Amino acid sequence: MARVKVSLPESFGFATEIPVRITDLNYGAHLGNDALLSILHEARVQYLAHAGTAEFDAATRLGFIMADVAIEYKGEAFHGDVLRIEVGPLDLNKYGFDLVYWVKNRAGKEIARAKTGMLCFDYNTRKLRGLPTELAARLA
Repeated sequence: MARVKVSLPESFGFATEIPVRITDLNYGAHLGNDALLSILHEARVQYLAHAGTAEFDAATRLGFIMADVAIEYKGEAFHGDVLRIEVGPLDLNKYGFDLVYWVKNRAGKEIARAKTGMLCFDYNTRKLRGLPTELAARLA
């Protein structure tokens, strides 16, 4: 069976730290896959704010929609761990971009690599919209 492989960019330009909560654990007593996806969501929102935009603007109803996600698990994380998540863009295109995440604990142990495909979306018309030039310039 082919395995997911997430390629990392040469540099990220943004990092945040998010603790593993007790509610993030699964029956194996480690970080659950669903919780990791939620943590990546928080990291993405912080990254987009850092880039001068928002995942969704309630006033204009313009934002982004996730087209796909891939997660490559590398190690376990546990309650009390603080995850350092580096986030960076790749593959900018006409309608969006990929965000790549590199997740490690404070000791530097790799926990996961992930990628989300983000498309610019108009929630008024429920259709894709082009990646704004000024945002593309900030992400590049």
